[in-house]
Order: sequence, then C-alpha cells, then structure tokens
Amino acid sequence: QVQLVESGGGLVQAGGSLRLSCAASGRTFTGYTMGWFRQAPGKEREFVAAITWIGGAASYADSVKGRFTISRDNAKNMVYLQMNSLKPEDTAVYYCRAYLPSAGSRYWGQGTQVTVSS
Repeated sequence: QVQLVESGGGLVQAGGSLRLSCAASGRTFTGYTMGWFRQAPGKEREFVAAITWIGGAASYADSVKGRFTISRDNAKNMVYLQMNSLKPEDTAVYYCRAYLPSAGSRYWGQGTQVTVSS
C-alpha cells in the first residue's frame, strides 16, 4: 500500500522558515516526479513545487520562487520543501504528491498544516 506522510508543518511568524518532509513508502518510486501542492481555506489546491527523478530538475510556482526550495533523497524515498521568508498568504494545508508521467499514476499524502502569522 502506497503511503505518503508529510510532516514539519506548524505555526510560524511572517519572515520565518519551515522545512516540510514527505516520507514515501509502499512501492518503488523510480521515475516518479515528486511535488508539493497547497490548499488554502476556500481556495482550490494549487501547485507549489516539483522535482523530477532523473536529474532532479525543479520547478516552482511564481509565488514561491526564490523563497522555497524542493529537494529529494531517492535512496530514502524522501522529499523536502524548505520554506523561507514565509508570508501570511503561504498559510495552507501542504500536500505531497508522487506522479509517474508515463502511466499517469498519482498518489497523495494526507497534508500538513502551515500557518503563517502576521
């Protein structure tokens, strides 16, 4: 059974930092692009960042470029999101996603709450 478990969320003041982690288990994730999405109250889930399996190419939403950094450890089946210079508008539930482009397979974690106070 595939599981993605996020951790590292919490309450932080504006300008602060948090590091989210996603532990993936239940299958091999070779070839999977790992990503982070977020959903704020009353809003749709939106893309935050993603990183490919091969080469570790990263992509980011414009709203987080220069502040967030995504990374992965393939040997440990872990993906991370370092969030710096946090803003109140970053407040949301953050979700980890594993995506296999060749098959269209997607798996989601249960989410972790990030709250940024002003």
